[in-house]
Order: sequence, then structure tokens, then C-alpha cells
Amino acid sequence: MTSDAVRRIQSGSPWEESFGFARAVAAGDRVLVAGTTSFKGSVLYGEGDPYEQAKVAFTSAIEAIGEFGLGVESVIRTRMHLAHLRDIDEAGRAHKELFDSVRPVTTLLVVEGFVDPRVLVSVELEAFRGAVNS
Repeated sequence: MTSDAVRRIQSGSPWEESFGFARAVAAGDRVLVAGTTSFKGSVLYGEGDPYEQAKVAFTSAIEAIGEFGLGVESVIRTRMHLAHLRDIDEAGRAHKELFDSVRPVTTLLVVEGFVDPRVLVSVELEAFRGAVNS
């Protein structure tokens, strides 16, 4: 793979600039989306609501792969990081609503916390740019 085959996009998150990372990177047939929360600019959507935070975060991640012409049907892997064990059912409900028809592999982790303590959920996803068969 040549460096021409790698494309990066930014979402405008302040952490992307201060930490030096991209929101999404396409490399060959894969598109990877970095940890994404329910922040849009300086506004946290779904404060106190893990379902809403998961839904907003995944929607933002799906929008990022949209920059590469992909949609939810191209998602092959998801990861959910939760601040609290109690939020598994609500985050899982949001995941099912978005990905039930696609059934990507997924990993769910409970972590000690996030940069902003109001964040309950952070998500990542990976999409495939080739033909997707069920």
C-alpha cells in the first residue's frame, strides 16, 4: 500500500488537534473511526443518558465513514467503552437499533472514565470498502 492509499478526515474535535489524531482514516479497504463521544463541538448530547450518548456517538461515527462514501451496511466492527457497568443494556439497545441488520463484531468494555466526567459512552467502528456479503 502506498501513502496515496491513505486518506484522513477531521471532525473539528478540539482533542484531534491537541492530541494529533484524525477522526477517521481510510487505508486500503478499511476505514477506521477513532473513539467518538456524543460531543458535537462544545455541546455534550445526552448528558446523563447512556442510550442517547451511544446513539449520538455512533451516528457521528457513521457520518465519518460517510465521508468515504460508506454507510452502516459497511460496518464490520464496533467497540463500546462505558464508564459504568450499569449502562450496558442502554448502550446495547442503541447499538442494536443501528446495527441489528448488519451484525458487526463488537467489543464492550467498562473503563475507569473519560477525559470529561459527563461522558458515559465512547465508541469506535471499522468499515470495509469492498463488497459486503451476509
